[in-house]
Amino acid sequence: MTGDVDVSRAYYHCRACQTGTCPADATLGLQADALSPGFRPLVTLAGVLASFADGADDLLRRFAGRRVSAGTVWRATERAGQEWIARTRAGSVVVPSPPQPAWDFTAPDQTTTIGYLGLDAFRVPIQHPDGTQADSRMLYIGLVYTPDKTGTEYVTDWNLDQVCAGLRQRAIARGFGRVDRVIAVSDAGNGLEAGLRRHFDDGLLCILDWYHAVEHLHTYARAVWADEATRESWVDRAKGTLYDRGGAGFVAWIRDQPLPSGDAADEARRLLLGYFDGTLHRTDYPAYRAAGYDLGSGPTEAGCKVVGARLKGAGMRWTVNGAAAVAALRAIYQSGPAFWTGSGPPTRGHDRRQPPKRWPRKNLPTNFEHTPRQVSPSWNKVSGTRLKNWQT
Repeated sequence: MTGDVDVSRAYYHCRACQTGTCPADATLGLQADALSPGFRPLVTLAGVLASFADGADDLLRRFAGRRVSAGTVWRATERAGQEWIARTRAGSVVVPSPPQPAWDFTAPDQTTTIGYLGLDAFRVPIQHPDGTQADSRMLYIGLVYTPDKTGTEYVTDWNLDQVCAGLRQRAIARGFGRVDRVIAVSDAGNGLEAGLRRHFDDGLLCILDWYHAVEHLHTYARAVWADEATRESWVDRAKGTLYDRGGAGFVAWIRDQPLPSGDAADEARRLLLGYFDGTLHRTDYPAYRAAGYDLGSGPTEAGCKVVGARLKGAGMRWTVNGAAAVAALRAIYQSGPAFWTGSGPPTRGHDRRQPPKRWPRKNLPTNFEHTPRQVSPSWNKVSGTRLKNWQT
C-alpha cells in the first residue's frame, strides 16, 4: 500500500438527464468510497472482524498503517454484504479458493457417509433507520457440515425459507448428493424442522439436540423440588432413562413414577410430558447411538456464538439491512479462509493482469458527449479522484 494516489479518467456528460459518468470506474474498481480495489477487501474484513470504530482505529491503523474513518469501514462492509446477499439469492455459492479437497462424509468408526445440517436463530438488537430503538429480531443461521466437523459452511438470513434454500444450495455444492444419509440436528425450535423438510425431504431425519432435551429435565426438577441434591438425583435417573430407552421409553417411565403432586408440580409434569410426547420422532437416542449419529448440535451453537459476537457487542444496534449484510460476511469468514478468499466481488478487486477497456466514441449512446479539451470551467475533460491507500 502506497497511500493516496491521484487517478484521472475520462468523464462523459448526458445532455438529456444532466448527469455524468466515468466508464473507466467499473474496470478500475472505483466506487464512491474512494478506496482502491486492493484496499477495499481489507477494509471490509476489518468491519467483519471488529466494530467499525475498532476496525478503523485499531486494525487498519495499527496493522496496515492506514487511516480511514469508522464511517468508511461501515459503508464498505455493508455494501459488500448487501452485494453478496443479492448474489446468493440469485443462486451463487462460494467456490473455495484455492480449491479444496472434496468433503469427507465418512462417519467415525462407520462405513456409512452422513451429511449434517444445523439450524437455529439468535436475537439481534435493532434500531429504526432514524436511530430510534426498535424491537430486537431473530436472525436465522444454518450450516452444512461433515461428521468430523472439518468441513463447515454457514448461511444467515432474517427469513427462515431463505436460509433453508441457501442450505440446500450449499449442500448440493459440497457433495451431499453422494452421502448415504442427510441428518439435521437442532433444538427443534418453532418452525425449524418444517422449514428444513420443505427444502430437503419430507423424510429428513431430525434429531433433537441431547443437551436441549436434558435442559427440560432440569426445568421440571427445579419446579418440583427445592432441595438441590434431590433435584440432581432425579435428573441423573431421568437422563439415564432417556439415553437408554429414548423418548418413548422416557415418557412411559415418567407416567409410572410416583412424582410429587400439587398445582405447580402437576403443571410442570404436564409440560414435560407434552414436550416429549411431541418430540418422540426426534428422540430415539439408542437407535441414533447405534448408528453412530451425532446427538448434539455443538457446531450450530458455535455458529450462533461466533456470528452473534459481531452483532451483539456492548451498545450495538443495527438496521435490518445492516445486520443482514454484516452477518452474511461474518458467516463466510467463519466458514474458513478458502471460503472468504473465494467469495468473489465482496472480497476481491479487479484483475490487474487485464488491460483496461477502451470505450470508442462510436459505441457511446448518442445522448452522451465526451467533454472536449477546451470547455467552460463548469465541465472538465478529465475527472480526478484521490484514492485512499492504493494497493499494488
